[in-house]
Amino acid sequence: MNRSRLQIAKSDIVKYFNELPSPVLKLRQIQSILAEQRAFWRLAQNTSASDFIAFLKQHAKLRKLEFPFPQRAETLYVWGEPPFSIVLLGLRKQAYFSHYTAMRMLGLTEQTPTTVYLTEERAKAVAQTSVKLTQLDIEQAFARPPRVSQNFVTFEGRKIYLLNGAYTNGLGVLTERITDDGGQEVDARLTNLERTLIDATVRPVYAGGVYEVAKAFALASDRLSVNKLITMLRKLGFAYPYHQAIGYYLERAGYRAAQLDLVRRLPIEQDFYLAHDMGRMHYVANWRLFVPEGF
Repeated sequence: MNRSRLQIAKSDIVKYFNELPSPVLKLRQIQSILAEQRAFWRLAQNTSASDFIAFLKQHAKLRKLEFPFPQRAETLYVWGEPPFSIVLLGLRKQAYFSHYTAMRMLGLTEQTPTTVYLTEERAKAVAQTSVKLTQLDIEQAFARPPRVSQNFVTFEGRKIYLLNGAYTNGLGVLTERITDDGGQEVDARLTNLERTLIDATVRPVYAGGVYEVAKAFALASDRLSVNKLITMLRKLGFAYPYHQAIGYYLERAGYRAAQLDLVRRLPIEQDFYLAHDMGRMHYVANWRLFVPEGF
């Protein structure tokens, strides 16, 4: 039986794909590989990307994975069986793990969440003049339920969120060697300790809720630089006084008075809320903060 040119070149193609820096590809990358290597592999000019992909799926270890996100569906081509966290980071070039997922990777929760949070930052926005919020603005905003993204897919029993984050130029994002939930060591892009705690404070709905956020601050006590956290918080430039919530979490977790004083240097001028739509609340006067009753 005559072998096709793809079959003749198979060993060279497999070797090439085995040596790629990332096992996760998109269609345009496969098209580019085919165009660049066609002559070396002596493939026919009428061998299309579809032909190439079909051959590698049938005769090698290429897999096609579909992620039908409502905002923009993604298709990935995966070579072999890379860790799932590496697959997910291939969804968007600058995506990083955040919120509850970063908490898990950093050892800031004892839970094993089945929801995964990835953030992709928006393009740099034109600077806008900051608006001073009134007390009524704060009260009305936090009386409502939190806004929750609908840009998620369910994949192999997990809910995968791809969040559209504000532009921060990757503030507090790093690549770190972590052990994923499958027990594999991977180099993952994720928010660092301080940024993760800030994000969890701002969006507890993406972090397992306020009790999980409180536990995260407690678990971080031997590693957290409060000074670094406050510096980062200032750079993020939130309109809402999230430092009051952070101060409360720190005090609740038993941080030292000197660490709490770093937070108290920021102005505490308005009443604030630990989370949205809390129902019955009580007031913590020294942080001018409403928290859930019994918390």
